[in-house]
Amino acid sequence: MFGDSVGINSASPENPDKQSLTRALVVFVVLAFGLSWLIALPLWLGDGMQTRGFSLYLLAMMATPTIAAVVSVLLVERPVRKLQALGITPLQPVGRLIGFSALAVVLVFLLCLLALPMGALFGVYHADFTGLSGFKQLLDEQMRAANLPPIPLSPGVLLALQFLNIAIASLVINVIPALGEEIGWRGWLLPRLVKRFGPWWSIAISGIMWGLWHSPVILLGYNYPDTPGWLSVLAMTAMCTVVGGIFGWLRLRGGSVWPAAFAHSTFNASAGVFALFMAADTQVDTLHASILGWSGWIIPAVLLIVIVLTGQFRAVGETVRPPMTHWPTVEVSTDPLPVKDREFNDESHHSRH
Repeated sequence: MFGDSVGINSASPENPDKQSLTRALVVFVVLAFGLSWLIALPLWLGDGMQTRGFSLYLLAMMATPTIAAVVSVLLVERPVRKLQALGITPLQPVGRLIGFSALAVVLVFLLCLLALPMGALFGVYHADFTGLSGFKQLLDEQMRAANLPPIPLSPGVLLALQFLNIAIASLVINVIPALGEEIGWRGWLLPRLVKRFGPWWSIAISGIMWGLWHSPVILLGYNYPDTPGWLSVLAMTAMCTVVGGIFGWLRLRGGSVWPAAFAHSTFNASAGVFALFMAADTQVDTLHASILGWSGWIIPAVLLIVIVLTGQFRAVGETVRPPMTHWPTVEVSTDPLPVKDREFNDESHHSRH
């Protein structure tokens, strides 16, 4: 985070000191959380999740982390490369960008799928992976409610169509809304936390912040409709910490925020995949089952631990280093010789990446 420096002031717009970074973080947190609650206020004053246009409120909320990050960059940090500070660039090399974005889509979809047999293994998800009885029952009920005949398609065709819908949503429809969150959480915030605290604490801090940020709608029953509010927020925070760690790894190794945006987009498209494979006449408690529940966190948590322990939770081109325990101090030199003639001690005047 800190480059080579000479003299009293070691800060720069691209390399902020502790004070400017703290100001930027405070501005980001206040705006991200404050705007989120402000947008959700009509839901609390109205009919909650039944409020007309509920999905539009969600879309507006998803933009608040980016707004917060943009304000922090423009008014506090003021770097020369503003898009890079937000993680939007670089887009080179193209191979890395495309490769990690494709990996993000496939990996997150698989994690959402693998959460289901894990739930079945622990007895918290009643599955019908071959007959799709619960999915067919759900469709029949929806068609009857609309006074329409049953859909004359086989379960295999219906499943293929649903997977196609997930692919389109992951690659196109959900990307821009997901980017509204990712520019803030992973594009801007995460790299600063990693440089300051190292991988473990940056995963925990960013995950907790991301989870708590969802509170305005989680407390209304979103994602965990059958769970008390406080426990819903706790579950959402735990899930965001684990899944957010995977998103963070994709952002750091992918070199920009785009792989994380595709990961988030795929997550939003795939999280409800449990409805396709549930058994008939059963209910799914998302506190326990699916990628939202504790049984679904096991595989991504193991993967995240492996990523960190193998030194892969780092930005492209950076080596693994322990987290900083204090901010570097800058000494005022009294050496009368010109800078080019001085000998510097690497440990006191250089910060390594």
